[in-house]
Amino acid sequence: MKKLLSIAFIVLFTNLIFGQDFYSDFAKFQESNDTLNQLKTLKAWEKTNPTDAELYTSYFNYYFAKSRTEMLTLTTEQPDGQVLILTDSTNKTAGYIGSQVDYAQLDLKKGIDWINKGIEQYPDRLDMRFGKIYVLGQIKDWDNFTKEIIVAVQYSKINNNNWTWTNNETQNGIKDIFINSLQDYQVQLFNTGDDKLLINMSDIANEILKLYPDHVMSLSNLSIVYMISKDYDKALDVLIKAEKISPEDYIVLSNIANCYKENGDKIKSLEYYEKTIKYGDEQAKEYAKKQIEELKK
Repeated sequence: MKKLLSIAFIVLFTNLIFGQDFYSDFAKFQESNDTLNQLKTLKAWEKTNPTDAELYTSYFNYYFAKSRTEMLTLTTEQPDGQVLILTDSTNKTAGYIGSQVDYAQLDLKKGIDWINKGIEQYPDRLDMRFGKIYVLGQIKDWDNFTKEIIVAVQYSKINNNNWTWTNNETQNGIKDIFINSLQDYQVQLFNTGDDKLLINMSDIANEILKLYPDHVMSLSNLSIVYMISKDYDKALDVLIKAEKISPEDYIVLSNIANCYKENGDKIKSLEYYEKTIKYGDEQAKEYAKKQIEELKK
C-alpha cells in the first residue's frame, strides 16, 4: 500500500514539475512571439497534463493572439484610438490614418472553447472568467459580454466570492477586485456611446443589486440608464436609495440635483447642488456652482 502511495505521489509531483516547466516555456516563447514553439509546447503539455488549469489559459491566450490581425487604414472618418490626421493645402482635415483590428473567427472560437473548458473544470478561477470577458469586449460581442458578467455575478453567490487566480492561488481582497471590475465593465459599455447597450448596463446592475443591494455604484449606473432615457422619476427612486447608503457621495448628490432640475423642482435641485459643493471635489464644486447660478436667474 505504501509503495502504491509513493508511486502515485511521484507521478503527481512529476506532473506538477512538468506543468510548471511547460508554463514557463510557453511564457518565454510568448514573450519572444515564437508561435511555432508556443504550439509545440502546448501540444506536449496537453499530452503530459491535459487538465492543468494553466494549459487552458495558455491555449486561450495562444489562439486569441493568433486570431488578431492589426493593419493601418486610410479613412475619411475618424476611427477609434490613436490616429494620424492628414490635412490638405488649406490645412483642412482630409483624412485619417489609424489601425483596424480584425479577428479570424476559427482561431477565436478555438480560444473561447479552451477557456470554456477551463471555466467548467475550474469554476472558481476568476482570471479565466475575466479573460473571456475581456476578449468578448475586444471583439465587441456585447450580448455575450453581458451574459458572461451576469453568470460570474450569479456564481459569486455560489462560491461566496472565494475566487482563485493563476496557479489556483488565492488573492487578498479578491471580492473587492471582483466588484470593482464589474464597475469597469459597466463603464466600458457606457463609453461605447451606444444607447442600445443601456439595457445591457441595466441587466448587469440589476443582477448585482440582487446579491449586493448596497452596491452604490450599481445604483448609480442604473440611475444613469434612467436619466439617459429621460425617466427622471425612476432615476430619483434609485438615487435616493444610494444616498441613504452613502450620504456624502457627491456623484450621487449631483445626479439627484440634476434629476430635480429636469423635473422642474428648483428648490430640491438647489438643495442637492449645495450638498454637492459641501462634499464634492473641485470639479464637482465648480459644476454645482454654475448650475446654481443658472437656477437662480
